[in-house]
Amino acid sequence: MRNTSRAPFCRLLPAIVLAALMLASNPLPGRAAEPSAASSVPHYDHILVIVEENKGYATVLDHGYAPNISRLGATYGTATQMFAEVHPSEANYVALLGGDTFGIHDDDAWYCVTNDTRSLCKGADAPGFVAHLIAGPNLASQLRAKGLGWRAYLENIPAPGSLAIVSPESATEPAALYAAKHTGFTNFASVHADPDLAHELVGFDALSADLRAGNVPAFALIVPNQCDEMHGIDSPKAPPDCAKGDAGLVRRGDAVVGNLVKQIQASPIWSAGETAIVVTWDEDGKADRILGAPQSCCVVDAHNPGGGHIPTIVITNHGPRGLSDPTPYDHYSLLRTIEDALGLDGHLRHAGDPGVRAMTPLFALK
Repeated sequence: MRNTSRAPFCRLLPAIVLAALMLASNPLPGRAAEPSAASSVPHYDHILVIVEENKGYATVLDHGYAPNISRLGATYGTATQMFAEVHPSEANYVALLGGDTFGIHDDDAWYCVTNDTRSLCKGADAPGFVAHLIAGPNLASQLRAKGLGWRAYLENIPAPGSLAIVSPESATEPAALYAAKHTGFTNFASVHADPDLAHELVGFDALSADLRAGNVPAFALIVPNQCDEMHGIDSPKAPPDCAKGDAGLVRRGDAVVGNLVKQIQASPIWSAGETAIVVTWDEDGKADRILGAPQSCCVVDAHNPGGGHIPTIVITNHGPRGLSDPTPYDHYSLLRTIEDALGLDGHLRHAGDPGVRAMTPLFALK
């Protein structure tokens, strides 16, 4: 049940004051968008969401570690007040694809249930633990109902359609370059039952081929491996710039994002129709948490304590240029925007809440 005893952050300040505050702290040049509750998101043919890991707004955009991402934000559009739902990672991916965290507060395997004793169900005996395989509609089922396709491009997934929790160690690579906790789709029962799963959970080889051919579905989730998405792996087999917390990890992830965006912009989908690329994060990192600063936006309940202030860049082929949008958003805002832009029927759970705004200024067409 939602807690209505306190208002979300985005209702605490009048819109004019909020916009002024955010503009004052915005490190990126460009014009500012006026906060708007309007939901007139234009139609898009393709939306591709690249998800990075565990780094907050300041770390990515204020310290000079990510020149490609900073340049893209300055050139196209930046959501300067974007928030995650919770810590740690898994529930944020679930929120983005399902409109709720569903009570998940850990990174346990999708198959875990209450009091599960399997090794990857470490929190299963905690009070309030919930089954991590979720029944009910999600973005994949919405897309299918509308006759639209989707694919999750997952770097180092062990095999197409794999439901493995992590990729195995090899002679040259560390274990867990791929991690299902950073997939989201594998937490939904309808995805497990999908007969086309081997076509929908695929690796980066398929991404490169699809982009070259212009054969990209309406919605694509793109998740680099844990070395390439700024998460990091502590392993002697991991490269030096994959160490957790190292500035080199951010630089490595920035280079990967820059390359992915270049591939997309070189694809036929960039020159035909309307295409948007969203670069976002699952949650912030500990280094970015400031005592007393807002950690959440738009939806406040027991399942959404806040996952921190995260960067989000929106790159469109025919949309805004040099735009800084100070409207408070979260992953539910992004889900709502995707649903509207692709013409899906309705909004999933919190994506339809009154306090959740579509990211209209960043997706407006020229």
